[in-house]
Amino acid sequence: MGALRGSLIASVALLPGIAQAQQSVTLGEISVVSTSPVGAGGGNSSPAQNLDNAAQAAPTLPVQAGAIRLRGSEQLLNKIPTTVETVTAQQFDVDRGTDSVAFTLARRTPGVNVSDSQGNANRVDITYRGFTASSAQGVPQGLAVYQNGTRINEAFGDIVNFDLIPPQAIQRIDIVTGNPVFGLNAIGGAVNIQMKNGFTWQGTEISAWGGSDARTAGYVEYGKVADNWSFYFTGDGLNDRGWRYQNPSTIGRLYADLGYRSQDSEFHLIGLAARSFFGAASAAPVDFTHIDPRAIFTNPQTTTTEVGMLQLTGRVDISPTWDLAGNAYFRRFSQSYLDGNQGNFENCSSRSSFRGFLCFQDDAFTQAAGQSRNAFANQFLILGQQNQRIPFRANIPYGTLDTTKTEATGYGGSLQAANHDQIFGLNNAFVVGGSVDAADFSFKSFSTLGVINPDLSVTTDPANPYYGNVPGVGTPYLRTAGALGIAPSSVQGSNLYLGLYATDTLDVTDRLSLTAGFRLNYARIQTRDQTGFAPDVTGTHEFTKVNPLAGLTYQFDPAFNLYGSYSESNRAPTPLELSCASPTQPCLLPNTLVADPPLRQVTGQTYEAGFRGVIPSFLQGGALTWKAGVFRTDLTNDIYQVAVSGNAARGYFINVPATRRQGIEVSAEYVVTPDLLVYANYALVDATFRFSQTLSSPNNPLSDDGAIQVRKGDKIPLIPDHQIKAGFEYNITPNWRFGLNVSAFSSSYFRGDESNLNRKLPAYYVMNLTTKYQVTKNLEIFGLITNLTNNRYATFGTFAEPGAIAGNLSINDPRTTTLAQPLSIYAGLTYRFGADPIAMPPEPIIRKY
Repeated sequence: MGALRGSLIASVALLPGIAQAQQSVTLGEISVVSTSPVGAGGGNSSPAQNLDNAAQAAPTLPVQAGAIRLRGSEQLLNKIPTTVETVTAQQFDVDRGTDSVAFTLARRTPGVNVSDSQGNANRVDITYRGFTASSAQGVPQGLAVYQNGTRINEAFGDIVNFDLIPPQAIQRIDIVTGNPVFGLNAIGGAVNIQMKNGFTWQGTEISAWGGSDARTAGYVEYGKVADNWSFYFTGDGLNDRGWRYQNPSTIGRLYADLGYRSQDSEFHLIGLAARSFFGAASAAPVDFTHIDPRAIFTNPQTTTTEVGMLQLTGRVDISPTWDLAGNAYFRRFSQSYLDGNQGNFENCSSRSSFRGFLCFQDDAFTQAAGQSRNAFANQFLILGQQNQRIPFRANIPYGTLDTTKTEATGYGGSLQAANHDQIFGLNNAFVVGGSVDAADFSFKSFSTLGVINPDLSVTTDPANPYYGNVPGVGTPYLRTAGALGIAPSSVQGSNLYLGLYATDTLDVTDRLSLTAGFRLNYARIQTRDQTGFAPDVTGTHEFTKVNPLAGLTYQFDPAFNLYGSYSESNRAPTPLELSCASPTQPCLLPNTLVADPPLRQVTGQTYEAGFRGVIPSFLQGGALTWKAGVFRTDLTNDIYQVAVSGNAARGYFINVPATRRQGIEVSAEYVVTPDLLVYANYALVDATFRFSQTLSSPNNPLSDDGAIQVRKGDKIPLIPDHQIKAGFEYNITPNWRFGLNVSAFSSSYFRGDESNLNRKLPAYYVMNLTTKYQVTKNLEIFGLITNLTNNRYATFGTFAEPGAIAGNLSINDPRTTTLAQPLSIYAGLTYRFGADPIAMPPEPIIRKY
């Protein structure tokens, strides 16, 4: 009865109108993907499918592709000329215990690796084909991320906070490549997240788990349909102390969806509220981690992030072949960051007029033409409240407490019209749409003088009470006399992103489909300095580009599909990058913003080709899905972050002439429903610089007085060339499922070693075990072991300045790394209320060719 009820609800949710016909229809295997951010009605479990009149007239026959009317921008996968990778709700459920969207994406998706620069599994950088989506301010972002059709790259630095998305509320994630329709930042691809709603998920479920590092977590999930209305709600929380010192995590999230559906329309009002708190967000010197893998560097390092969002999405069928879809949103983002750092202070040099007072280290700066040595040196005098000078004291391990506050209010929407009709007797799918994304943001930062204690904590120094106030802010700060290297900032500004796009897919024959399209992107970024210390921050920047798309697919037979495409893309510099682009006035990333030389937008050209297919009856009646493809993306004016001498935390952004990401992807998945799933994939990602130039990397031990020579063909750091992922899930008994998966990655270079001269981060592999047991119809217990073999490896590395720190502590080896989380064990239970298990409508089979 439970399975029958689930099937009936699925029929109502996905095929409105069939009930009125009072006839049953057998659906064949369907593979459909949304080719734009504006989906079919705000969070459907999968692109909606409607039977056309011909199908309803012959309901006893299996529904073929030609009998499916696709809504909006949905397209049969075998007609999409690019790669699409899909992760479903069931795959996130397998990884319950990690509470991490990034964990599942990295485990299953070819070409995805994670880089843990912050020492917390909930805040890793996700890199796909060498392009990154990161939660860390200052990391150049190369992926566009959408949630229910709304772009969630935050306004100030385009960062993406996957930790603020409740994993149990995700219906599916598609990673779409080579499609400029997804707008700015989609140079490496777009991550399109569709969330659950009450039409696609019904029932009541409570889950709770705990395990390593004192983790306690759980969620409640509820979904219901009543006539034409639906409601979905989930709330969850997580708390642990972290596996490193001073590394706690606290996450709380609420998500709700109120939906209405009629015969020819669907609307959703969606709300999200989330808050996270993390500690110890940095790499640690290998000198420390060799002694204790849990070691961190200076602290405190705490990040508090809050987000709230309201969305209204809708779709209306305006004729048998046209529909109109759109969304509108309001998003509020706030993030506070407190970071204890090693200070770059010294006795003012004998060249200055202030010998005996505290000065900022001037090694990274160059004397201007015509400037006297005395005038140059005087710029670096440290000043406090009311311009007080601070006496220098020998043998004091000076540090700074650096604080930032970022806030943004975003709003906007999209409107799209789609037509699935015939032209000269040929099937044709046409989509035209536009989007507006606007945001007002503010950013404030300041540094307070402190001392580094023997335990590496940074605290204020009562003997040096020389603290000042940022005008209008009322918080203590330090600055240099010339506002060089260290200065407070208070910046306000706004973004305006406009897009206009159109795509068309024409079925030239029943096997050959041609796709063409374009997107016009316009970006206007305005920033205004509020302190008077950095007038060059004030400015208006505009960027415009038209990005074309052309591709084809050819269906030899159901088991063999050819695809190929060419597309262009662009990324406008973020307000953070535009405000931090001067080597003479570097920023304490992600802190102080200073001078503002112009950066150029990044432009990309992507070529992609491959084969894919499905063999529905392979072995033992199982289905084999396979894919093999090649890709290349060439970037011009790529934006890169470089460090300055004496403090790796301070840096600036530059345009480099060209970079390239190219590679090969091969994957296969074998499924015998419901007993067995086996998958394996391999990706080669060759990410290189395509120029020869001198860059700054002052802490690189093989640099030439802080300079390194990058040669054409050198590898981009932190991107492994080779990635292998494999796993299986097997029903040992009808109630007991067991799974094992392994991921292996080759070595990669440290950040700061763009010249490829130092030894690499070693290759590594990680193995995870999953299991669940259905105790009763309503009760399930589950377990998860991550890093089963307890490997000690690092996914992130950079360099620090050697030397004494505090007490007897010093750095001899300049390498710093963030070690991966050791073996961790989680276990919990899930209870589904009611006489039957939850009614989860089965998705159409989404093939990840």
